[in-house]
Amino acid sequence: MANRRNVLRGAAAATAAAVGATSAAGSAEAHAGGREPTVKEPITTKIPRGQERYFDPYYNVVRGQVPASYHPWVANRQDRVLLYTRTAGPRHAHLGPALPAGLNPPLTEAHVLQNAIVTWMNEAGVQVDWTEDVTLMPGIGSAYKAVVFGSTSRDTLFKHGTAVQPNAAVNTTTPAHLDAARTALRQYMRAGGGFVGIHNAIGGTEYNWPYYEGLCGGTQYYDHGANQNGTVITLAKDSSTRALPPRWEFKDEWYNWMPFPTRVKFLLAVDEASLATKSSTHPGHGKFHPISWCQYYDGGRSWVTALGHDAQAYIDGSDFPGQNFFKKHVVDGILSTMGKIPFCG
Repeated sequence: MANRRNVLRGAAAATAAAVGATSAAGSAEAHAGGREPTVKEPITTKIPRGQERYFDPYYNVVRGQVPASYHPWVANRQDRVLLYTRTAGPRHAHLGPALPAGLNPPLTEAHVLQNAIVTWMNEAGVQVDWTEDVTLMPGIGSAYKAVVFGSTSRDTLFKHGTAVQPNAAVNTTTPAHLDAARTALRQYMRAGGGFVGIHNAIGGTEYNWPYYEGLCGGTQYYDHGANQNGTVITLAKDSSTRALPPRWEFKDEWYNWMPFPTRVKFLLAVDEASLATKSSTHPGHGKFHPISWCQYYDGGRSWVTALGHDAQAYIDGSDFPGQNFFKKHVVDGILSTMGKIPFCG
C-alpha cells in the first residue's frame, strides 16, 4: 500500500513539475510574485514579475498556481456564496426536480445536494443563496465570495427559449442577451471571484465554451465506468485536504478526462487498481488519475472536484463510504475559494 501511494504521489509531483516547467526551473518559476495582492493596483504598472510565463494563449488568461495574479477588486464581499444547479441536459437525482425562477425558491427533501450545501456551509458560518435562474449569475461587483456550480449540465449559462424566431438567426425585436450569464461569470472571475465546481460541473457543463473549460483546469469529462467503490489518494497538503487521511474509500463514477488537466494543483486521485471495472473506450490514466484540483484563473480562484455522484454522499450520518471525508473536502474547498482559509497553497 505504502509503495503504491508513493508511486501515485511521485506521479503527481512529476506531472505538476512538467506542467510548470515552461522556461526556468526551480523557485524562480514558482508563484509569480509569491502572494495574493490585498489592494487594487493599476494592472499596467504593477504586473508581477514572471506572470507572463503563466499566460495561456488558448484560454486567453493567466492561470495556474500563481497567487500574484489574484484581483482584489471588490472590497465589500460578504460571507455568502451562490449555489447554482441549473441543468440544460441530464439531471442527477441528487438535484431533485428543477427549481422555479428566482432566488432561494422552496426546497424539498429531494433536493439533496442543495440542502447539504446550505446546511454544511451554515455550520461553517457561511450564508448560501441558491438558484437555477440563469439571469442571477454573479457579475461585475458582485458581493458573493464564491459561486458553486453543483452538478450543472450542458449549456447551463444559455437563456434558452428566449426571443427565438424560426426564420431569423438573430431576433432584434427584444433586448434579449441569450448568453449574458457567460459574460457575467467571466467578469465576476476577473474581479477576483471564486468558482467551485462539484461533480457534473466539470463532467458535462459548457462543453463548447473554451473559457469554462480553462476554468475547470483546461479539461473536460470524456466518459466514466461503472458507479463503484474505489480508493481515493490524498495527494497534496492543502486547506481542502487538511482533514483527510492519506487513503480513504469512496463510491463514484470516476470521471476520465480529455484533455488531461494542466497548470493546476492536484489534490486528490483515485487508485485505478482499486476499481473493478473501467471505461470500455477511454484508456484511463494509469498510475495518476486526478479527481480534485485547484488553480488561479483570470484573476479569480477556481476549485473543482469530480466526486459527488451519489445522493447518499450528501447525507450526514449515512453509511456511504467516505461521506464525512467528502463533506470536509467540499466545505474546506469552498472556504478556501472564498479566501476564508488559504487557497491552493
